[in-house]
Amino acid sequence: MIFVLPGREIPGRFPGIVSGFSKLGSQAPRFSRFGEGGAGFETYLRSIRVAKKVLITGANGEIGHGLINRLAERDNTEIIALDLAPLEPSLSAKCSRVVVGDILNSALLENLSTTHNFDTIYHLAAVLSTSAERHPPHAHRVNVDGTLNLLEIAVTQTHLQGRPVKFLYPSSIAVYGFPDLASKNKAGKVREDEWCTPRTMYGINKLYCEQLGSYYANRYRQLDAESVPVRIDFRCLRFPGLISAVTRPTGGTSDYAPEMLHHAAQGEPYHCFVREDTRIPFMVMPDAIEALLALEAAPKEKLNREVYNISAFNPSAAELRDLVQKAFPRAEMRFEPDRKRQAIVDSWPGDVDCRAAERDWGWKPMFPMNRAFEEYLIPGIRKRYLNV
Repeated sequence: MIFVLPGREIPGRFPGIVSGFSKLGSQAPRFSRFGEGGAGFETYLRSIRVAKKVLITGANGEIGHGLINRLAERDNTEIIALDLAPLEPSLSAKCSRVVVGDILNSALLENLSTTHNFDTIYHLAAVLSTSAERHPPHAHRVNVDGTLNLLEIAVTQTHLQGRPVKFLYPSSIAVYGFPDLASKNKAGKVREDEWCTPRTMYGINKLYCEQLGSYYANRYRQLDAESVPVRIDFRCLRFPGLISAVTRPTGGTSDYAPEMLHHAAQGEPYHCFVREDTRIPFMVMPDAIEALLALEAAPKEKLNREVYNISAFNPSAAELRDLVQKAFPRAEMRFEPDRKRQAIVDSWPGDVDCRAAERDWGWKPMFPMNRAFEEYLIPGIRKRYLNV
């Protein structure tokens, strides 16, 4: 329960949420209990906040599954999960509440905001790259309008609670865009503010939402007569290609790496849709989850930007093939580049500069390439297909 000063309507898209002790009736605290001037009021508030409460949108995705499992290991965290589809029972049991619904449903989000006081929002829900190219208007509605809805919820919660609500947003290397392969090869490790000229609907959506998050964190309603007293705390990671040993790839543009592994483990031939020399950054799913948690936990004063590159390794497609065939010698793989998908991958950087994340919040991958394959990917995928 959070008590706020009376008489102010909460800014944001959901103004029906009104602050004030008059709403609390007999539950309103008597300040005399806290000494002269309510000196012990903050201590009292801390004592009644039993658990940290987080909202995870897109909870049924790869990152959502991993994040729920990691957060459930903590004794003091309540997880509210939101997705279009129900969670499987083993995951649902780890959540305080599971809501089946759409991030475009403003009424549903308003209900969540009036029911819960969130400390952190992990906004994972999105239409990914391949689907976004096939259905651009739908991708824009989900990726942009949905994110705007969640940012407004964060604003409402921030003002209701009188402190910044953290908003963790996963972006992508799809925000980058090289005009040709020569420019990509010449660029080397790309910094966060370079080559932000995306060539896909997904990348455009992600880059715009990064800018939206920065606006809400720094300049929200900047023309108001009274300045906004407290703003949201927006934090963003630009993920490289992600590889999981647990879930099957879903046909994304960077999924040629996990597709190699999953086909080889099942004894199925694989026709890779990019050239042998294709190179982009990758990381494995456990590192992606730990990066989100590390950025969320970082002291605000240590952060010098809102958006951070992270990566673990950047092999060529041929090097990936060699690693897979070392583990699965009978694997049949050949390269049959798809012109359109190849053009998209060629527009993404061959590597990214992670120095800002390393400096500000100590980013370091647990799984560089060889360890990722030897200790996580190969054992996990072999276990998955043990009876195949």
